[in-house]
Amino acid sequence: MPYSRPTLTQLRQQAVQDVQSGGITGVTALLRFSVLYVLAMVLAGLSNLHFGFIDWISKQAIPATATDEFLESWGALKTVYKKAASAGSGSVSFPVSSAETIPTGTTVIAGGVTCLTTDVSVTTNGVTVAPCLAQTAGAASNVALNALATLGSPVEGVQTSGTVTTAFSGGADEETDDEYRVRVLDAYAAGGENGNEQDYINWALDVAGVTRAWCDPIGMGAGTVVIFFMMDDARSSDAGFPQGTNGAATSESRYTTATGDQLTVADAIYPKRPVTALVIACAPVAQATDFSITGLGDDNTSDNQDAITSALSDMFTRLSEPGGTIAPNQWYEAINAIGLTSFVVASPTAAITATGSGYMPTLGAVTFAT
Repeated sequence: MPYSRPTLTQLRQQAVQDVQSGGITGVTALLRFSVLYVLAMVLAGLSNLHFGFIDWISKQAIPATATDEFLESWGALKTVYKKAASAGSGSVSFPVSSAETIPTGTTVIAGGVTCLTTDVSVTTNGVTVAPCLAQTAGAASNVALNALATLGSPVEGVQTSGTVTTAFSGGADEETDDEYRVRVLDAYAAGGENGNEQDYINWALDVAGVTRAWCDPIGMGAGTVVIFFMMDDARSSDAGFPQGTNGAATSESRYTTATGDQLTVADAIYPKRPVTALVIACAPVAQATDFSITGLGDDNTSDNQDAITSALSDMFTRLSEPGGTIAPNQWYEAINAIGLTSFVVASPTAAITATGSGYMPTLGAVTFAT
């Protein structure tokens, strides 16, 4: 059974009792401001700190309860490291008077985020477009399309105000302890790495920005391993779908080289895989399904509509996978949790099944009726 740690009040009472029954001649009671009473309170407080320290040490002794650098040390023993925050990137455009360009390294404020241009801008038809990288890492560095962009310092011939022409994406916050702990515990539960399906999934999840991954052994023939993955935070503007082309690692000569996010994942897995495996990193293909919700009656309010849409979106995030199926009872269970008086899912009426191994069911438009 767990150890019952005494409270500070109990420790104070115990200290007073120990003094009173400690055999000191003439001591039968303690006045509140007496020297012995004050000493008893001090000793009780010190004992409470010691109990707290030992309690904290015991939590760091196993990865299931460890925190901060102690959790990272447990993870390092299994070569599982916390994902660092990443910065978003995109492009901005500014009107120009002629054929002026914006130099590399120019400061741009895009949607309130400080960025630097990573290359000389390209000017056509009175507009110059420059690629930018946010200078602060995290999900907040993902800037929406058409957001206001402002030059940090004037550039001759270029207007000060412009717009974001390619939404900033790729920004992700540092992995939290709770998210990281799941991967660490999975690594300890799996034992040694040997190239099984879970190993490939874990290798993909180790990549910054990757939030979900699936392994399809021999997905493209004997000797191949297909990795599907999603980036729900870093690619939130693209509904979480990776941006790039499917393919293999840079050093893999047996298959077309991937680009973008797929190349990042393929390159990360390449040195870890069993040497004969041909690993192909792929983005799932979205298979959107529209929902029609009727029979809401008085519950047909904007708040309930938002709650239903959020519940369905969460359901797809939790349950959908490439080549997978989502059954009617699963979406009824998701909506039931909201606590509506009544509702009917008019469509779809049958299980949502992926049309191919790489297709993944996603939420389409949701319509409502009383």
